[in-house]
Amino acid sequence: MRSGNWSRVRAVRPEVTVRAVRAADADDVLRLLRAFTTSHIPEPGRFRTVTFPAVLASAAAGRAEFLAAEDGGRVVGYVYAVRVPTLFAGGTVLELLELTVEAELRGRGLGSRLVRAVLEAAERAADVEVCVPTRRAADFYRRLGFAETATYLKRTPGG
Repeated sequence: MRSGNWSRVRAVRPEVTVRAVRAADADDVLRLLRAFTTSHIPEPGRFRTVTFPAVLASAAAGRAEFLAAEDGGRVVGYVYAVRVPTLFAGGTVLELLELTVEAELRGRGLGSRLVRAVLEAAERAADVEVCVPTRRAADFYRRLGFAETATYLKRTPGG
């Protein structure tokens, strides 16, 4: 968002809280994920029985940060970041993989609030750095102090 548009940005309501995602949040997270993803279509059965429980377990073990923005008892955004032990950085790198906010709430600071919560968690965990692979949201992350350092390439195993 350009600086001239800041006057139109509505701030996040104080009732919105950022907290750890819970098992009961599965339906809300799946709803947000389906609106967010462009390269993979989440299959609800596998999401509920395999993927979501694995991510919750990873966060509970300290290997990830999985945080929700809650408004009126409903999850309206989430962020998921994975802690990766590295040799090159001399410690863990927290890789922010997913960030999404309900479309009608975007531009109100909620995504920024979720990213700041991840940055605070990274500091508490003594992660060496936080990185984010993105094409579509590079400007958003730059405004939060991230700098471009690499290009990500990907390949499907066996493909």
